[in-house]
Amino acid sequence: MAKRFVIIGGGPAGNQAATHAARLGAEVTLVERDIVGGAAHLWDCIPSKAMIATGGALSQINTATGMGITDVSASLDFESLRRRILAIEDKLRTSVSGLLESQGVRIVKGTGRLKSANEIVVDTAEGLVELEADLVLLSTGSRPRVPDWAPLDGARVLTTRDAYPPPELPSHLVVVGSGVTGVEFVHMFSSFGCEVTLIVSRQQVLPQKDPEVAAALEEDFLRRGVHLFKGARAVGIEVEGDAVKVACDDGRVAMGSHALLAIGSLPNSEGLGLGDAGVEERDGYVVVDHNCQSSVPHVYAAGDLSGKLPLSSVAAMQGRKIAEHAMGLHAGPHRHLDYEKAASAIFTVPEIADVGLAEADAFAEGRKIRVTKVPFSANAKALIENDPRGFVKIVSDPATGVVLGGSIVGRNAAELISVIALAVTAGLRVTDIVESLLVHPALAEALADAAE
Repeated sequence: MAKRFVIIGGGPAGNQAATHAARLGAEVTLVERDIVGGAAHLWDCIPSKAMIATGGALSQINTATGMGITDVSASLDFESLRRRILAIEDKLRTSVSGLLESQGVRIVKGTGRLKSANEIVVDTAEGLVELEADLVLLSTGSRPRVPDWAPLDGARVLTTRDAYPPPELPSHLVVVGSGVTGVEFVHMFSSFGCEVTLIVSRQQVLPQKDPEVAAALEEDFLRRGVHLFKGARAVGIEVEGDAVKVACDDGRVAMGSHALLAIGSLPNSEGLGLGDAGVEERDGYVVVDHNCQSSVPHVYAAGDLSGKLPLSSVAAMQGRKIAEHAMGLHAGPHRHLDYEKAASAIFTVPEIADVGLAEADAFAEGRKIRVTKVPFSANAKALIENDPRGFVKIVSDPATGVVLGGSIVGRNAAELISVIALAVTAGLRVTDIVESLLVHPALAEALADAAE
């Protein structure tokens, strides 16, 4: 008899687990209350990158004079952008649903919860549906965090979910939060021609990133005319007619037409029945081991709910690994997920990407490293593309030459980081990158130059 695998949450983790487990012979049921494909993925990630791509195209067109082109200008058609985003979402949602159905996955539309460790109850439009499971995956994702002092209305005071795209294009957007999501919004709306103010609670944007990387982004923001409130923490928001006032703890006040909150997220674990099933949680996150197993061995958790790296790529890989483990493929030695080797990217212009050991962290640990850096201003392809901003930085072990990490700031950084990510994961040496016969001219040549 096939193992009955019930998955609550149809985001990247749930989708990967469902399709992979079905191929391995499981009888899979996927429960999803909002959108197959994942709300965070299709309502946040994909729309934001589509908007960023439009902003990047605008910037590139309007600066084309540096490439010998004259009389070039472009403006934003906001309604066309809105239709484009909806079309992309619809195409991806249809694609995901089609793949699941082709693998024989049963999709149940509704809100699922654990009745016990082996029983799931789903509240659907037609009534309650009860499911029995041999294996369970919880991948319900997260939602934007909204503090008590923020009068969220979806019109003037927005979360990220309200802004892909927003109800109207802000004339002046105040962004609260200078992490990855916050800086992407700054880039996005400044590219559209909006005035933007960013509330930065620390002394640099992207407080968890390499200071040199953060400095490069701040330089671009200032060039764009972005107002930075450094060392200021938002403590209150007031809406007065068509204006929004964001008060900071140092007495400063940021005025705008709209405010957007980008200050983290909370796990969607309320009402999930964790206690009824005996599943341990901590601060709303399911406690998991290296196999993503909870305190109840046949109940797994993945994605944002697992409290690990909140990245779609990580969630998808967790889902794949869970399916393999649950179906018995990991009975012997195998490679576990190493979250410290996950590549990540920030889709600003210039793009930012990193992987592995960061220079600042190595110094904080007193670890000996070798750091080499090459600017894109020395790269032929960057000069051809008229965008020599940024650099490649590689961190390696001085004794063995093994690549430990790296950072890239510049065009196509999200694509280029894959080379360093492969080197970090596979334990390659800098000489392996140097001796690779790369294309010329190409931005990737900067990787070999930095490795050398």
